Amino acid sequence: MATPLDLEGDVVDLLRRLVDVPSVSGDERAVADLVEEALTAYPHLHVTRTGDVVVARTELGRAERVVVAGHLDTVPIAGNVPSRVTEEDGRTLVWGRGACDMKGGVAAQLAAAAVLTAPGRDVTWIFYDNEEVEESKNGLNRLAAEHPEHLDGVFAVLGEPSNARIEGGCQGTMRVVVELTGVAAHSARSWKGHNAVHDAGPVLQALAAHQAQEVVVDGLTYREGLNAVGIRGGIAGNVIPDRCEVEVNYRFAPDKSPEQAEAYVRQVLDGFPVRVTDVAPGARPGLDQPAAAEFLAAVGGKPSAKFGWTDVARFSARGVPAVNFGPGDPSKAHADDEFCPGDEVVTCRDALVRWLS
Repeated sequence: MATPLDLEGDVVDLLRRLVDVPSVSGDERAVADLVEEALTAYPHLHVTRTGDVVVARTELGRAERVVVAGHLDTVPIAGNVPSRVTEEDGRTLVWGRGACDMKGGVAAQLAAAAVLTAPGRDVTWIFYDNEEVEESKNGLNRLAAEHPEHLDGVFAVLGEPSNARIEGGCQGTMRVVVELTGVAAHSARSWKGHNAVHDAGPVLQALAAHQAQEVVVDGLTYREGLNAVGIRGGIAGNVIPDRCEVEVNYRFAPDKSPEQAEAYVRQVLDGFPVRVTDVAPGARPGLDQPAAAEFLAAVGGKPSAKFGWTDVARFSARGVPAVNFGPGDPSKAHADDEFCPGDEVVTCRDALVRWLS
């Protein structure tokens, strides 16, 4: 039997314990068991479980409720479990799969949940599975469908790595395919066909000439991007290709709806056949809300925009403003040399406690 988690001990040791329990997406049962067991020991928390999603709520009758969430799963292990610790320039670094994304955030949240017996607002702590894989498996998405009340609140914090600084909202993302068609022919008689791959040239030129926009939303600057991310075409080495597809990814600021984002892509690629294959809306940071202002005061520093998409968008879709706040450098997420500074885990735990006290 695994040793129980100590939520009130050294938070860096807690991070190591979490990293040492493999929890690749779809295999979170063991770590969810430990989280559930640890939280159930605290009488101020009402703990429930749906699959491998663990929810712990205070029920103090406060006027407002906030949500603090973190995912338990990781991308596949690459020889980086169990964890190891090094000391560099006076800092303790915890290395291992998930240390940064995002068991550092989970450790900070678990430690805060244990000691916040009488928070100023009621708190819903959510620890969920399958964030790193397709949306249909996402535990937070499943919770929203089965128990939507658990996502309700005036403000939400997601523990994604952000260097222990606030990253507000997130960008939306859209993928489209430009489908080009031609006429197949033997390459020795190319004039009898029409080369669809050659037709991709103007598409790529339009994308290369595109100037990314910088959009200010709620005081934060989001830098957009519209880029070709893949190209497919060709039948054989002696055949003129009759089909070519250019895959394009648009990262758009959260002031745009998916419909507005699609209209913008079609404007840039005017005259080319565009098919939307995937879209996820962004999330406004909502930093003008009272709960958000108190969170900013507790954390300190200057917030910045979140480049990329995170599950804060699921809260935004429900009218709940949300930010990303967790230990670790986002650039180390999913890297084989993934690590998380121990002092940032302490910083995040202490900030949560200050805010919620």
